[in-house]
Amino acid sequence: MKLLFILLTALASALPTLAHADRVKDLVTVAAMRPNQLVGYGLVVGLEGTGDGTDVSFTVQSMRAMLNRLGVSLEGALSDFEQTPARGRINIQNVAAVMVTAELPGLSKPGQKIDINVSAIGKAKSLRGGNLLLTSLRGIDGQVYALAQGPLTATGVEASAAGSKVSIGVPTSARVPGGGIVERTIDTPFDKADHVVLNLREPDFTTATAIVKSVNDKYGAGIARAIDPVSVSVRAPEDMSQRVAFLSMIENLDVIPGEPPARVVVNARTGTVVISRNVKVSASAVSHGTISVRVSATNEVSQPAPFSQGQTTPVQNADISVNETKSPMFLFQPGVDLKQIVDAVNQVGATPSALIAILEALKNSGGLRAELIIL
Repeated sequence: MKLLFILLTALASALPTLAHADRVKDLVTVAAMRPNQLVGYGLVVGLEGTGDGTDVSFTVQSMRAMLNRLGVSLEGALSDFEQTPARGRINIQNVAAVMVTAELPGLSKPGQKIDINVSAIGKAKSLRGGNLLLTSLRGIDGQVYALAQGPLTATGVEASAAGSKVSIGVPTSARVPGGGIVERTIDTPFDKADHVVLNLREPDFTTATAIVKSVNDKYGAGIARAIDPVSVSVRAPEDMSQRVAFLSMIENLDVIPGEPPARVVVNARTGTVVISRNVKVSASAVSHGTISVRVSATNEVSQPAPFSQGQTTPVQNADISVNETKSPMFLFQPGVDLKQIVDAVNQVGATPSALIAILEALKNSGGLRAELIIL
């Protein structure tokens, strides 16, 4: 059975190397438009008996505080006919305490909507069918930047009966698409500085130099300069309308990025192996095999001869066998490319686990000219 490889590049390495141009907007992000993380604490109501219940004290406390803010008092009996306070009899199986998180995009304006993530923090079993009550989302400075509310979209399902349990996905996490509304903007240097900084998604000296050259060739020398392999500074017009138009033209420039470094990424759990096109192997001879040991035990009875003075004795016999699979050896010539690696490994019928062992051995021996990443 041949091993299936997922290639990092779009074409197999058997094809000739072609220079492929990418847009600047696909390679960089604007430093002034960095996103910001928001977090808040809230309550989800309307659950079908899958909430926290009275065992979670902070859920009961939060529910009582929220009702008090709405003018509903739970400090005493609910009516003149009740002798016991309502505090000890509140059943909140349909309520769950949750943490609410969101990402506030850069240059967001008040009134814009953002997506919300909701996660249970108590004993809730599922958030399906719930509705998030109004929750304030705060930044690292403690200021409120957005408000969240709305029905939850939970994809996880959990069912149990007669001691059996089936769970698909995570029922205690959910989303509220467009459930957050931006209430406050975050100050950015986008409209204040005389230049705009572009940060590469993947740091690379070659790509940063290519972006600078492309911008300067198009709009004049000195417009762009590389700060480091991550950042490129571009002089921009002071007028905001002209600045936006200028960046629009820059982000649509075509640039030939640098070749990514040679990497081999292995997911040991799924057996997935990703090999980039630039991976090379030095001269190496590889042989991989497995040894299996089988031990089988049989119980027998030793019966004495007739009219003898012997006794019946139980005897246990063990049979041990050792099998070693025959594994062919394949030779890597100096500087072999990806296609030759794939062909060689497929010829010996290596399994994903065997391939991982081969790659680790090649890396340790110094024969693999690539970064080996094992997930």
